[in-house]
Amino acid sequence: MGIELVRSMTHERVDHSFHSPLHLLAAYQHGVRRDGESCVEGVPRSTLRNVAKKLTFVPAGNHYREWYDPRTQTSVTYFYFDPAALQIDSNVSLVDILFAPRLFFEDTTIQNTAAKLRQAIDAPGPASQLYVEALGVVLIHELVRLNRGTSRANAAVGDGLVRGGLAAWQQRIVTAYIEEHLSEQIPLATLARLARLSPFHFCRAFTQSFSVPPHRYHTNRRIEQAKVMLAERKHSVTEVGLTVGFSETSSFTAAFRKITGLTPSRYHRALG
Repeated sequence: MGIELVRSMTHERVDHSFHSPLHLLAAYQHGVRRDGESCVEGVPRSTLRNVAKKLTFVPAGNHYREWYDPRTQTSVTYFYFDPAALQIDSNVSLVDILFAPRLFFEDTTIQNTAAKLRQAIDAPGPASQLYVEALGVVLIHELVRLNRGTSRANAAVGDGLVRGGLAAWQQRIVTAYIEEHLSEQIPLATLARLARLSPFHFCRAFTQSFSVPPHRYHTNRRIEQAKVMLAERKHSVTEVGLTVGFSETSSFTAAFRKITGLTPSRYHRALG
């Protein structure tokens, strides 16, 4: 495992890309952007402005590109894992796990472990090195838990389903459809039809791939879009809620607070 701590101290545009036989986990601590775009091969691109407390996972061999104009200082930690050199247990190595790409997701457990690793790096010494190695093992297992990947040896396609989750083409077409219809009610049957699965099998496979059911994923993406609009400070809270598909401000406020811990109004004021 390699670890790289990066802090952007300038307000000039930042461009970077990544393509490697290593897995990459990016853990953002701080960062609000005026403009920008992030792309991970296999998932829809994102123009999310506030990336604080977000995570991005790039499987080995996938392309990752990002550019942004920082509004505030950006702080991110990159974790690099060599799948050929790491064992999950005595029988399974990291190279046997099929990982799904993820862009700007949230996972409190992984963020907490990443924060402990950053703190341990600031206290060099033999004891700290052992602690870092132990935390690295924990982080790898948390990524495996999140992904619930399947062994290449056991992966099989049946009814269009890769055991343990959606195939890459299914993930792309379903998430793209959700992005294009964020403000609409999307029936489960519609998404299942796009993936060529029954609603039951689709819901189970989607949850395996994204760690949340389709409805929760849809709501999360609505809230991310709402955060972008609130950061632009061009619209009222009511207008933002209606734009992202909530018919009432109360339901928008409840959903926003459940996911972010803040009401839209408090989030709006905090950005100011």
